[in-house]
Amino acid sequence: MSYSAEMLETVKYLIGSIGPSGYGSKSTAEQVTECCPDLSSLTAIITGATSGIGAETARVLAKRGARLILPARSLKAAEDAKARIVSEFPDTEIFLMALDLSHFLLTKLLLKKMTETARATGVQGRIVNVSSSIHGWFSGDEMEANVTVNCVHPGIVRTRLTRDREGFITDLVFFLASKLLKRIPQAAATSCYVATHPRLANVSGKYFADCNEASTSKLGSNSFEAARLWSASELMVSRYSEAVFD
Repeated sequence: MSYSAEMLETVKYLIGSIGPSGYGSKSTAEQVTECCPDLSSLTAIITGATSGIGAETARVLAKRGARLILPARSLKAAEDAKARIVSEFPDTEIFLMALDLSHFLLTKLLLKKMTETARATGVQGRIVNVSSSIHGWFSGDEMEANVTVNCVHPGIVRTRLTRDREGFITDLVFFLASKLLKRIPQAAATSCYVATHPRLANVSGKYFADCNEASTSKLGSNSFEAARLWSASELMVSRYSEAVFD
């Protein structure tokens, strides 16, 4: 991408310019799901749902009627997240699981179950990776599965950067940076858009930012390197999967 193109994208981001999807960097998760008022036929597995972007994603999908599965390393944190959602949407069906999906093997096993479910129900499954480089290589088509795989960049989120620090310099840096940061409802928008919007049915292997398809870095779109990483990861876990799960 040329310097002028980068500057144009930056300006669009700052002013919240609307893209081809009808949404932009200022759009919120609630706004991008307004066209999907009834998601009661869907089950959403949301990692990181105990705080931040994941929590807002879970809240908005609950508002639209989706059934939620919240895997978390801490069941206490998951229970707190469930309580917050139920207090706002009492009819939400929520299941909690003590689970750590950080290991590639566990993700791989979950993918198999997801493809089987998509085939059996006819409901398209959607995998939304947050800032991953595998989107350009693995799109779900290779498995002939009714599952799409896309990647999203949520943006830089406005958080409590000054939590443990005070002073003029810190306050100044935070003030300047805050003009570039998103609020959590805005940061959750792209994930919710890619996971639910009817326009993206059968769209797979793409990268999205600010609720619009975007270009990746050169490395991020390198299919050769992505294939190498995937193969190496499969090789590492294949030696131990049977021993661990037998």
